[in-house]
Amino acid sequence: MGRKIVNKILRVDMTNLSTKIESVPKEWSGLGGRALTSTFVAAEVVPTCHPLGEGNKLIFAPGLLSGTAAANTGRFSAGAKSPLTGGIKESNAGGTAAQQFARLGIKALIIEGLPKGDTWYSLHVNKDGVSIAEETELIGKGNYAVVETLEQRLGKKVGILSIGPAGEMRMLAANISVKDKDSRLRSHGRGGLGAVMGSKKIKYISIDDSDAPGVSLADPERFKTAARALAKAIINHPATGEGIPTFGTSVMVNIINAAGSMPTRNFTHGQFEGHNDIAGETMREVILARGGSPKHGCQAGCIMQCSQVYNDKDGNYVTAGFEYETIELLGANACIGNLDDIAVADYIMDDIGVDSIETAVTFGVAMEAGVLPFGDGKEVLRMLKEEIGMGTPLGRILGSGAGNCGKTYGVTRVPVVKNQAIPAYDPRAIKGIGITYVTSPMGADHTAGYAISHNLMGSGGRIIDPLKKDEQVELSRHLQIGTVIVDSAGLCLFVGSPMADDPTFVPSLMELINARFGLALTPDWIGELGMNVLKTERAFNIAAGLSSKDDRLPEFFKEPLLPHNAVWDFTGEEIDEFWDF
Repeated sequence: MGRKIVNKILRVDMTNLSTKIESVPKEWSGLGGRALTSTFVAAEVVPTCHPLGEGNKLIFAPGLLSGTAAANTGRFSAGAKSPLTGGIKESNAGGTAAQQFARLGIKALIIEGLPKGDTWYSLHVNKDGVSIAEETELIGKGNYAVVETLEQRLGKKVGILSIGPAGEMRMLAANISVKDKDSRLRSHGRGGLGAVMGSKKIKYISIDDSDAPGVSLADPERFKTAARALAKAIINHPATGEGIPTFGTSVMVNIINAAGSMPTRNFTHGQFEGHNDIAGETMREVILARGGSPKHGCQAGCIMQCSQVYNDKDGNYVTAGFEYETIELLGANACIGNLDDIAVADYIMDDIGVDSIETAVTFGVAMEAGVLPFGDGKEVLRMLKEEIGMGTPLGRILGSGAGNCGKTYGVTRVPVVKNQAIPAYDPRAIKGIGITYVTSPMGADHTAGYAISHNLMGSGGRIIDPLKKDEQVELSRHLQIGTVIVDSAGLCLFVGSPMADDPTFVPSLMELINARFGLALTPDWIGELGMNVLKTERAFNIAAGLSSKDDRLPEFFKEPLLPHNAVWDFTGEEIDEFWDF
C-alpha cells in the first residue's frame, strides 16, 4: 500500500484539563474527514451514552486532500453522538480550519470528558499542539463578536471554531461556526454538535498555522497533473461551471418549484406562489444592484464560488453563504417570501449559532401550532434574537428543533426523520431524496445522497423518474456510498455532478490520493470504504437504540401533494432493502 502516512492526533481531556499528542493508529492512517470521524466515534463512544454527558466525544478531522492545492478540498468534518437524533453524526463545513489543520499535520482533534464547575474555556491549536485556557470575555457573545475579538487578539489569519449562545445553552439545534477566508461564518450545522461543544464548556477553538510544516506530497508532479484534470472536470460541467457559480444554490428554487417538490406552508403544498421573489435569478439581480457579490468561496481554492455576499438596500453587508435551504424553508415553507427578511434571519442564526435548516423548519411547525402566523418575517426575526438568542422558555423550545417543538405543541405534521428536520425537497415528488432521508444514518439529510441530480437533472446520463419508486433505493445507495468518499477526501459536495458525469473525475481523484500519500489505491477502494463507513454508522445507531422503524417518514407524507397528487408509497420492506449490500 505504499509508504506509511504520518500525522498526529491531538487529544483534549476536559475532565482533568489535560492535552496530549498521539500518533495515528495504523488502521486509521488511510482515513480522513467523515471516514475518520465516524470510525472514531464508533470505536470510542459508547452508543448508549448521553450525548451531552461525559461519555460523548467531539472530533474534528480534515479531509485526505485538505491543505493541498487541489480544487475544492477544504471541507472539514466534525463528529460525535448527536443530541438531536441520538445516533452518530458527521457534519461538514467549509472555512479555513481544515486546511490549517492539514498544514499543521493534524489528523484529528479529539475532545472528551466534561469539566467541573461553571468555568468556560477555549482551546488554542498551533504547531506545538493544543492548549487550554479559561475564557470570560466572550461568554454569552455571538459568533461574529468572537471572530472580531479573536482577530484583534491573535491577528486576522487566525482560524476559529466557535459556538454562539445557543451552543452555550446546549440547544439541540446549536451548530459550530467556522471562520472563512473573509472573516465570515460557515457552519457545522446539523445534528446539534454545538450543544456537544457547549456541554464541554468550550466557547471557541483558535488555530494558528504559523510556521506549519505544510502538506508533503509523495509525488508532486503526479499530483499536479491530477489536480488539473480534477479542476477541468469541475469547470467544464454545466452545474459546477455555470449554474451554481452564476446563481448560487438558490438556482434550485425555480427548478424544485416546477417539479412540485417545494415544501410550502409546513409541507402542505409542493409549489409556492411567490417562488420568483426568492429565486436565485432574482437574488442575483438584487445582489448586483446593491453592490454585493454574486460569487464568493467558502474556502481557499474554491473554483465554483457558489456562495455570495448579500447587502441591504443601503449597500450594507447583511450575510454571506445565503443558501437555497435557508431561503426555501423560510421563504416558502414558512411563507415569508421576502429575501431581505430571510437574509437578516440568516445572519442572526449564524450569530446565535443555530442550524438554519433545523430552525427554519421549526418555525414552520411553530406557525402551524399558532405560535406565530405564517409569513410573519418580522416576528421570526424577533423570536430569533429575543427568544432563542436569550434562552427564554419559548426560545429553548424553538432552539431544540422541529421534532421537539412539534411534541410540545401537539402538532402532527412534523417533518423529521430520526428527529432531524427534513430539508427543502418534499420526498413525495422526488422519491430518491426521500430514500436518502430515511436511510441515512445521520437523520434527514439531503447532502448524504443528493438524488436531486439524478431525479431532475439527468446526472449519470438519464433522468430517473422522481415520481416513481423504480430504481430509487439503488440510486440512493450508490450516491450515499460515493458521498462518503467526497466527505472523507475533504471535497465539496457539489463535485458530485462531475463525479457522476465526467469519466475523468474518479480516476483523477484516485490519482490525487495516491500521489498525496504514495499509495496504489484502485477505484474499488472507493466503494469498499463507502460501504464500510455506512455500515459502521448504522451499527452505531442500532447499538444506540435506533432500528429500521426509525428509517421511516412521518405518516402525513401519505397525503397527496399537489400538483402531481404524489404520495410517499414505499413499504418498510422496500426501504429496508437499502441495507442489502
